[in-house]
Order: sequence, then C-alpha cells, then structure tokens
Amino acid sequence: MSAAIVLIEDEPAIADTLRFALEREGFAVSSYLLARDGEAAIKAQRPDLLILDIGLPDDSGLEVLKRLRRHSDLPVLLLTARSEEFDRILGLELGADDYVLKPFSPREVAARVKAILKRSSPKVDASYSHPAISSSLFQHEAQARRMQYAGHYLTLTPSEYRLLITLLAHPGQVFSRAQLLDALGEAAEDSFERTIDSHIKSLRAKLRLVRPDLDPIATHRGFGYALEQI
Repeated sequence: MSAAIVLIEDEPAIADTLRFALEREGFAVSSYLLARDGEAAIKAQRPDLLILDIGLPDDSGLEVLKRLRRHSDLPVLLLTARSEEFDRILGLELGADDYVLKPFSPREVAARVKAILKRSSPKVDASYSHPAISSSLFQHEAQARRMQYAGHYLTLTPSEYRLLITLLAHPGQVFSRAQLLDALGEAAEDSFERTIDSHIKSLRAKLRLVRPDLDPIATHRGFGYALEQI
C-alpha cells in the first residue's frame, strides 16, 4: 500500500507541482490550501506524513505543528520561503522532521519524504532498541524510546532521538555528518548534511533547557560532532 500524504500549501501552482511529483513516486496525496482544512483531513485520514507550508493565509504552519505535536508524532516536512534560521530551528524544536526552503526541486522534496518515511518506520527503529549506553547524565529507556537527561525526560523528535543515542553509544568518537546521516537512514548529500547541523542545534537547545551550565555535544570543525564523556 502506498504511503498517504497530506499537503497543506496555499499556492496552487506549488501544490499541484508537488502533488504530481509525489504521485509519480507512488504516494497518495491529498492537498489543502488552508490550515483548518488540512488539520481536519489529518484527523479523518490518519496519513503517513504531513508536508506543511509555514506561511498559510488562515494560520501559521508553526502553530499547526505545535497543535499536532500535542497528540501525534506524525512525520512532518516543512516548506518555507523564509530564509531566516530562526524559523527553521523553531520548526525542528517544535517537532518537525525536516524542512525545505523555497524555491525547491520537487525531486528534492520527494527524496526527503522517502528519507523521513524510511527512518520513521518500525523496521528502522528496531535497530536502535538496545544500544550500549553508559552515562551518569543520560538514562535511555530503550523499549519506550525515551531519554532522560539529568533526571528530566527530553521531548525529542525521531531524528534527534536517533542522533543522540548514536552519539551516546560511542562517547568521545567524532562522527562526520555523513555518518550521522547514515544513522538516520539517509544518503549523504550536501543539502541533507546541512539538516544534521539544524538537528544538532535543536538538540543542544533542549539539553541547555535542562542544564544551562553544560554543553555535552562538541563541534569538531571540519570533522563533525562528538558527545563529551561527562
């Protein structure tokens, strides 16, 4: 059965182009111009993924995402014409899985959709069930796929969760962006590697909310990221 996608995009030309490209890849796509119609469709259809424009005429896409995350872990790909880093980071912090900046290639959107669905599938998750983690600050509840940091549960997106346990399983080891993409089940491409930086920034922000005095994820410029042995 093909994956079902809800697309909320208020520009008809963009929506039609995306729907055509995704349907050629075998996806079943329902498109909506307004936030309220798209949210109603999500409740009625229970799709496999949401493609969500940030700038909608009747509401902010970020507000839609915020409401969605109160009751659902539906994978979300954000579309935005805004170049500000704040919007992208806020979207990831609110629980988006990835983002694409307009103007974009429909093929890139299709590739990102496939990558999100691949890493969101139970088959991919199973490989992360029992990593060897030993840390005084982090406690991993593998079966529940939850992580505590300094005694507080973290609210993580699937991508942030996988990145964190990959780093935790090998403290002190420097992982390149390509290696971290591989941990997420994605091919190493320049545009995808930049997404790793955004996920790491969002993850760091969530860790700082718990312990502002610590920064356990170290950046090794020109190489990648590592979890400090603390």
